[in-house]
Amino acid sequence: MAKPVSIQVWNPSGKYRVVSTKSMPGTRWIRLLTDNDCRLEICTEHKTILSVDDILALIGDRCDGVIGQLTEDWGDVLFSALKRAGGTVFSNMAVGYNNVDVEAANRNGIAIGNTPGVLTETTAELAASLSLAAARRIVEADQFMRAGLYDGWLPHLFVGNLLKGQTVGVIGAGRIGSAYARMMIEGFKMNLIYYDLYQATRLENFVTAYGQFLKANGEEPVTWKRAATMEDVLREADVISLHPVLDKTTYHLINPERLAIMKKEAVLVNASRGPVIDEAALVEHLKANPMFRVGLDVFEDEPYMKPGLADMKNAVVVPHIASASKWTREGMATLSALNVLVW
Repeated sequence: MAKPVSIQVWNPSGKYRVVSTKSMPGTRWIRLLTDNDCRLEICTEHKTILSVDDILALIGDRCDGVIGQLTEDWGDVLFSALKRAGGTVFSNMAVGYNNVDVEAANRNGIAIGNTPGVLTETTAELAASLSLAAARRIVEADQFMRAGLYDGWLPHLFVGNLLKGQTVGVIGAGRIGSAYARMMIEGFKMNLIYYDLYQATRLENFVTAYGQFLKANGEEPVTWKRAATMEDVLREADVISLHPVLDKTTYHLINPERLAIMKKEAVLVNASRGPVIDEAALVEHLKANPMFRVGLDVFEDEPYMKPGLADMKNAVVVPHIASASKWTREGMATLSALNVLVW
């Protein structure tokens, strides 16, 4: 029998029982649910990741809908339990749903919601931040200062990569990938090479128009190219940012062979999903190529890093914070609640 889980209850007399597996930022999402006659139960367990048994205990015998997190494994066990409890909807507080077995949800008649759009610019900003931090070795330099090692300016101290006029490569030019590309192009006047199954016409038009603007003002215009293969991006780009969905075709998209064709001083950024990179192979590549740098927001075995990654000075690593702006996280919570209400 599932062990009881500690909860906070809002609107105890509400007609519909909705469970949130985590407390979420802001209060608008809470008001949306309670104003629509929902009894909202928010899990207050001091665990980063809930187990399947924990979530079963939250669902209980009667539950109309659940708001969950991307760290949870939503498969047949949970969806069948939600169905038995009378539930009809699961809302994932994430842009993706690789933690969700959609077929299992369909078998059990459970509608799935997610939160795209609201985190586009915030995620792109984090990817751009990682690009700059890795290229200019900001984390290394910060640690050097804090350790009291700085004793004066030197010509070779923390020499990094100039971004202006270099080539940014984007793999996956959807909403987030395109927003990232625009930031890097307009911010640093970088040229673009991208790979996507579909033509990113709006992005191409933006680069063309910006290039014409620069030329009209006496500056070198920026350019764009849609690559025929992903390998073309990896070979040509100075900074590569990964923005694909995670599925069977993109698992270990970056592997030893593809790492080997990248420039020795390239910067690789991942703010999409951890398993698109073979992380063990990446560690070995970082060891063998000290001027190759990475900026990572996600990890293959999250929340853990592969052995050796934490020791790499040429890696900037942050704990899955791409969407972590106040505006975005509150927006994600609001969308999560709306997903429940529409069903």
